[in-house]
Amino acid sequence: MRVLVTGGAGFIGSHVTRTLAAAGHDVSVLDSLHPAAHGTGSELPDLPGVAVRRGDIRDPATVEAALAQVDAVVHQAAMVGMGVDLADLPDYVGCNDLGTAVLLAGMARHRTRRLVLASSMVVYGEGAYACPEHGPVRPTPRRAGDLAAGRFEPGCPACGMPLESGTVDEDDRLQPRSVYAATKLAQEHLADAWARESGARAIALRYHNVYGPGMPRDTPYSGVAAIFRSALERGDAPQVYEDGQQRRDFVHVTDVAAANLAALSALDTRPEPGLRAYNIASGDPRTIADLAATLATAMGGPPPEVTGAYRAGDVRHIVASPRRAAADIGFTASTPFTAGLAEFAVAPLRA
Repeated sequence: MRVLVTGGAGFIGSHVTRTLAAAGHDVSVLDSLHPAAHGTGSELPDLPGVAVRRGDIRDPATVEAALAQVDAVVHQAAMVGMGVDLADLPDYVGCNDLGTAVLLAGMARHRTRRLVLASSMVVYGEGAYACPEHGPVRPTPRRAGDLAAGRFEPGCPACGMPLESGTVDEDDRLQPRSVYAATKLAQEHLADAWARESGARAIALRYHNVYGPGMPRDTPYSGVAAIFRSALERGDAPQVYEDGQQRRDFVHVTDVAAANLAALSALDTRPEPGLRAYNIASGDPRTIADLAATLATAMGGPPPEVTGAYRAGDVRHIVASPRRAAADIGFTASTPFTAGLAEFAVAPLRA
């Protein structure tokens, strides 16, 4: 199959590109080398056997040229992470939502009717919770006063009692709580509308916390694993926010690439036009403190420091069920947490 990978020179995109090419697909790449992901002055990477085009996905002429003779698109291009502040808002909306709209309009013109979309667990906002008294509930956004006082766990909106966290599945309510999260949910809605109106089939992969070789170093757009590793490389203790007990699912980038390959293969088995979403997760949730301590041990660095600091827009717990991805597209993550972090501790990262 002839496949265009947008953002195919980035951290996740480059792994996806290599995995698809190794599976025998004819792969091309469109990437703008955005400074938030690549730094300044970056050059196109060497991806053997892959045609790499530098261009902005927001430009219709660039997209038009990239879509020529393409059977499917694997859409990885996006600005990611929490960013610096609200001054980033136009860049997030432009890169993620306008870029997706331009891509989908081009796909409609070319009658390209297969799409794998890189989405994110951030579309859920907070994860799943239950109150001992009131059963499953959706907590209200955490208040700054509670966070400043060290009260990090969300309470029941009905009685205020502490909640038990559980796992989200793909049919849970979507409630993004950051600019980035809002743009990722908008991507899903745009892709679903495009697919239904054009008779196309789309799969959205809701990545959980991805880490691995080639991850960008310590920037405001980096993942927490890279931030902790950068601190350890300086000889500093990783700075853990809140009390470190935030639960996440850390999934290795090679597993994410395998999920994209599985999704691409499954597109033609979708019975009806439209979009279907899948959690891409390891199924082995850990706390942020676990991540910091495991990485510090692997690197022989100082133990983490729990700071009590917090960020507006962060959620407390978000852990996913990977069952639908296993059942529908045959994807199950295979990289164990400790082994994956031991590799990550010495793997090359992006400048």
